[in-house]
Amino acid sequence: MADESTGTVLLAGAANLSIAVAKCVAGLLSGSTALMAEAAHSVADTLNQVFLLTALKRSQKPADAAHPFGYGLERYFWALLAAVGIFVLGAGFSIVEGIQAVLNPEPVASLAVVYTVLAVSFVFEGASWLRAVRQVRREAKEEGISALEHLKDAEPALKTVAFEDSAALIGLVLAAAGVTLSVVTDHHFWDGTASIAIGLLLIGVAFTLGRDNKAMLIGQSLSADVQQEIRTTIAAVPGIDAVVELLTLRMAADEVLVVVRVDLDDSETTGAAVEQLAETVDREVRERFPTVRHLFLDPTPQADPAPLADPASAPPGVR
Repeated sequence: MADESTGTVLLAGAANLSIAVAKCVAGLLSGSTALMAEAAHSVADTLNQVFLLTALKRSQKPADAAHPFGYGLERYFWALLAAVGIFVLGAGFSIVEGIQAVLNPEPVASLAVVYTVLAVSFVFEGASWLRAVRQVRREAKEEGISALEHLKDAEPALKTVAFEDSAALIGLVLAAAGVTLSVVTDHHFWDGTASIAIGLLLIGVAFTLGRDNKAMLIGQSLSADVQQEIRTTIAAVPGIDAVVELLTLRMAADEVLVVVRVDLDDSETTGAAVEQLAETVDREVRERFPTVRHLFLDPTPQADPAPLADPASAPPGVR
């Protein structure tokens, strides 16, 4: 998964770098604020690819004494920085420049250059977007879920690229619409309005990515449906009477920690029996849920409900 995500990020980075230069040149020649906003968007995306490559590289470091569960959570830290980059570099620049262009509108020149750059950018962004979408769909098919469901918990680098490229394609349409309306209506504030719209779009993307990565960094469990499936799998193992408590924690998109407290059958109380039972549970869960990398079993008798007090024995005034 990490190797394929690396390829997706590299393609996105190469496309964004080339497009950023083209948009910047075209924006300066034409005076289009919307095109300059798109240039800032592409610059932010290019820098974000560096963050994402760093995340993929550092998260693959082996576990050590200081980090016994590995460095998987680093992916979400660097992806969070990428979300901040989208907000500050992309959205901030687009909105500020857009407001200035609305207040002091100027005509758009070099339309041939503008439309050519927008068309070429759409092709390059589309190629990067298609690769990300194909990876999402393939991984979702392997897990037996929809692409949208998989995207929620996908590798953060892949998720960020998918969101960035989607926003980039929409942003290009907005930029083209702004330039066209400015020329057709001869009201040049449309160009600045498109820049503001691009900024608001990027705020939405940055907020969504930031929120999701923050949730993973502070510790997020598996969905209730998956937890119930794990409970059922463990409870079906001979020798286990009940699953008392189940705790799950995502360490990475493909790495989950599971801690489970179980009530054992009275015949499974010897050390050897408990050890064999723990191995069986570990094997059954890992076979059905490959992302479970760490499983800890705690044999704990299920607490019996407290007996009801005899009203006759209650102190006066309590009956």
